[in-house]
Amino acid sequence: MRSGVCEWRMGFSAIHGKEVRAKAKYAVICRHREQYPVLVMCRFFAVSGSGYYSFVKRRSRPQKDVALAETIRQQQDKCFHTYGYRRMWQWLKGSKGIHHNPKTVLRVMKKYGLPAETRRRRRWHQMGQQLHKYENLLNRDFHAERPNCKWVTDISCIHTRQGVLYLSMIRDLYDNSIVAYKTGTEQSVNLVLDTIHLAIRREKKKVAAELQLHSDQGAQYASQAYFELTQQYGITPSMSRCGNPYDNAMAENFFSILKTECIYRHKPATFSQANVMIDRYIHFYNHERIQSKTGVAPLTLRHSC
Repeated sequence: MRSGVCEWRMGFSAIHGKEVRAKAKYAVICRHREQYPVLVMCRFFAVSGSGYYSFVKRRSRPQKDVALAETIRQQQDKCFHTYGYRRMWQWLKGSKGIHHNPKTVLRVMKKYGLPAETRRRRRWHQMGQQLHKYENLLNRDFHAERPNCKWVTDISCIHTRQGVLYLSMIRDLYDNSIVAYKTGTEQSVNLVLDTIHLAIRREKKKVAAELQLHSDQGAQYASQAYFELTQQYGITPSMSRCGNPYDNAMAENFFSILKTECIYRHKPATFSQANVMIDRYIHFYNHERIQSKTGVAPLTLRHSC
């Protein structure tokens, strides 16, 4: 026995010489309990025998968080790892009838490596000095009583193998129809001005006396040329606050629909293909695509007023 204990002491002297947590020491003792006396090892590691046996008892119990973690893991796979602990807590309570404190859900998600994969926060930069900055008159009031009294506008990128095509459009908040749109290979002021010219030509007999045109703080919309054109047509400009994309959410919403239902599915190779796809889709969107809110296509609602 003495020789065995001496060999054991020599083998674990390195571990004993370091500052090791009690739990780690208990694990070593448990692993070698068939080779050496438990109490001798406890004395060597300066831990209590009662503490060791409590450790063994806890290890024999199934971990109480395992089932909850597996449920959370399955849901994270279904929702593409987009649920943070608050949304996961709501889902567990509403869909599974599993009631836990939100902090418990957070702890389990951290413990088992199940956090949401969050998007990187977008950084907003001021692109030089703005010549004109307008008040946020729209103020996220996206309801319009009649056609051509509230328009929103923006520019988005359409990626092709040939390069980037820029799409400028104007959307009417009365029926969500696309009043006018233009594409170009440069994100220029002229692209924006041409879109406004086209919209006014198409709707000149129907434009309301007080037409509001809302945009973000892009350089094109802060330019002198944009200011002069809106003055010429009697349009009242409105502008989103800096770093607040939700202020122009209805413009962003259309680009999201277009890209999800058309561009991303067919992936145009050239500018020509992209233009054909955009033309076809916007015609479909205006004349045929049923809106869940109204039950009809945008221009159906417009023509009925």
